Amino acid sequence: MLTYIALSNFTDQGMRSVKDTLKRADAVKQAAQKFDARMTQLYWTQGKYDLVAFIEAPDELSATAFALAIGMAGNVRTQTMRAFTQEEMGEILGKLG
Repeated sequence: MLTYIALSNFTDQGMRSVKDTLKRADAVKQAAQKFDARMTQLYWTQGKYDLVAFIEAPDELSATAFALAIGMAGNVRTQTMRAFTQEEMGEILGKLG
């Protein structure tokens, strides 16, 4: 599984219904299964971002489809970044020669 970190902000719509954020989080966890993905952790944060999520997906296509599906709901805008484990980074560095 590939790991992603998603940094999210509530949209105006998401903020108007912020009292539903826990229900929406549960719905997102369920929706991830449709894409063979998992939201392993979710944090509500202070500062520049309102939410930080850790997501696992089998490939880039699944991760992107999942991110687009969440964005279509209109409650958050998300910036998703691929994250690498120490082992994966070792493999990357090994390719440098």
